[in-house]
Amino acid sequence: MSNSFSNQLRSVIEWSNPKPDTLFEKWTQDGDEIKNASKLIVGPGQGCLFVYEGKVEGYFEEEGLYDLKTGNIPFWTTIKNIMYKFESAHKVGIYFYRKAEMQNIRWGTPSPITYKDPVYNFPVGLGAFGNFSFKITKAVDFFTNVIAGDDYYPVRAIQKVILSRITQPISDFLAKASFSYIDIDKHRNEIAEFSRTSCESIFNDLGFQLLDFRIEGTNFDEETKTRIGRIADMSAEAQAMRELGVSYQDYQQLEALKNMAKNEGGGNLGMQMGAGLGMGQMMGNMMNSQNQQPPQQQQYQQPNNPPASTSDPNDPMQKLEKLKKMFEAGLIDEQEYKQKKQEILSQF
Repeated sequence: MSNSFSNQLRSVIEWSNPKPDTLFEKWTQDGDEIKNASKLIVGPGQGCLFVYEGKVEGYFEEEGLYDLKTGNIPFWTTIKNIMYKFESAHKVGIYFYRKAEMQNIRWGTPSPITYKDPVYNFPVGLGAFGNFSFKITKAVDFFTNVIAGDDYYPVRAIQKVILSRITQPISDFLAKASFSYIDIDKHRNEIAEFSRTSCESIFNDLGFQLLDFRIEGTNFDEETKTRIGRIADMSAEAQAMRELGVSYQDYQQLEALKNMAKNEGGGNLGMQMGAGLGMGQMMGNMMNSQNQQPPQQQQYQQPNNPPASTSDPNDPMQKLEKLKKMFEAGLIDEQEYKQKKQEILSQF
């Protein structure tokens, strides 16, 4: 801090080379004494507040050089009268602040925002991150309502102030807008603009203006992504079964038989053999039921096959084709595929 201001022995009060992340900083030197005939320099993009006994007595908003010994500054005469009891010096709190626009300040939700997904009909947790820009418009209000007399206030501290006010509007908007998991990124700008305008009056009362607020990306919590992933997998399996003409009930039975056959600790050898035989019979029934579909559906599924081949439900060639489709769809594993294939080939 001592390097930020010029030496007081020169009777000049100045905020020199402030750090980029500094928003407010108190001038502290030689017991905060202002010597007679002191001069104040307010640089471009800067402002200065004078505080006495916890109250802002005056401020400088225009850049320039000010002679503090003269009476041409209305509030300064009042301050000198108040502090007349000091013989050689006047003690006063002097705060420099940054008036320039602060751009591209990073932000991120500290925890997921929870709302009910209108498509999947269960609660989801949404995290978001982005950047914002702001500037101080009412230095006295900002000093009183936000800084509350602290000697130093960094730019990063304003992130907490903004997030504490803006998270609720985002939650309310998501609850009413009915944006699903798959649609949220398409509406990021809409969500950001609503959140900014909703908090405009709140930030104005605090003494600053939120010039820009952006949502760069979103990220759902792990529980939500796991649920959505399971739904996507089930939808893909259902689509594959529809293309094969297999009902979901048949698929569940097949999976149950496969699990029983692979469960070495779940029963004796006879039970496992029974499960294996049941699985083979199940696959055979599934393929036979496909071969017995109406001619229109068979023609749609196999437009290149000769019509004569669809008339015999026991045709080994048709069984092999159906078996291959089940293997490619992941309904059976490689060992089951080879075993059943050998059984069909043995019928020739």
